Amino acid sequence: MPLEEKKENAGEDFPEVQKKNRKEDTASLPFDIPDFKTLLKKQGYALAGRHSAVKTCLWLRHAMNGQGFCYKSKFYGVQSHRCLQMTPTLMCNQRCLFCWRPTEVPVPAPEEWDSPERIVEESIVCQRKLITGFGGSPNALKERWLEGNEPNNVAISLSGEPTFYPYLPELIAEYEKRGFTTFLVTNGTVPEMLAKVSPSQLYMSLDAPDLETYLKVCQPRSPALWEKINESLSLMKQKKSRTVIRTTLVKGENLFKPEAYARLMEKASPDFVEIKAYMHLGFSRLRLERSAMPTHEEVLEFSKELAKHLGYEIADESEISRVVLLSKDGRKSPVNEKKISCQREKNPC
Repeated sequence: MPLEEKKENAGEDFPEVQKKNRKEDTASLPFDIPDFKTLLKKQGYALAGRHSAVKTCLWLRHAMNGQGFCYKSKFYGVQSHRCLQMTPTLMCNQRCLFCWRPTEVPVPAPEEWDSPERIVEESIVCQRKLITGFGGSPNALKERWLEGNEPNNVAISLSGEPTFYPYLPELIAEYEKRGFTTFLVTNGTVPEMLAKVSPSQLYMSLDAPDLETYLKVCQPRSPALWEKINESLSLMKQKKSRTVIRTTLVKGENLFKPEAYARLMEKASPDFVEIKAYMHLGFSRLRLERSAMPTHEEVLEFSKELAKHLGYEIADESEISRVVLLSKDGRKSPVNEKKISCQREKNPC
């Protein structure tokens, strides 16, 4: 039976996502949205298959118009106009205060999972449709638009928790077969899947130094997910992929205890640590005040303290994005760069 016809109920696989009463969820919404698909369309998402989605980011638009690149270009060599941002599932088991996505809206579980081949093919089609307008724009660079129609990096991080998708290793392999480098972002709550994947770069979010802060800031479906996160941190140390721990700082919520963050990060021994300011965007504005957004100076000061406790050094920073990069030796090219380098030879960034 073809994979796309195989029935697997996501609600059965991840019951913690489905436990909440959906009527209670929608009754408390601070905005009026008629249905989930309408919300996606208003937010600029394009559906790729039955449960995946694609969305272009602000930096792709800037790059198309010759107005600069994302900090991922500065840190890791990714070309913003050739980066495809997608997710294989919009479901999530956390409701982070700082999330720009509408976490208040319940996401229905798919009755069937699409195949990796279908998701990859449709996501590329979606990306091309989303950037069509740049082809005729007098402000856009024609060469950038032509290159953008052939994306060569996929950021599997758009919305939801991608490790819920049961064929994630095969999805990553399918993108890489087509010459993509693959950046996977996870909240670390599904260590069983984390153990199976091998993307070009593995990001894991760590947005709390302890359980109490985690429950307040990330609002997980279950407190037991904190132990899953700790398990994933230990697993990261064994990965051959390039690894990154990313922390989003929210003033008054989790911008403290750098020594506690350091003790957790030591379990993973990541190649890089990204410390980034919460940005007052999207639906997060309904949960947090603008004053919760740290300045770049505050992010830099916290990063220096963290680096001291962790034994890392500052490798780079991007003031416009309010993000600081740490590495073990202060450099941006760790030893296990090999996998990404090999892929770039096939499809240079």
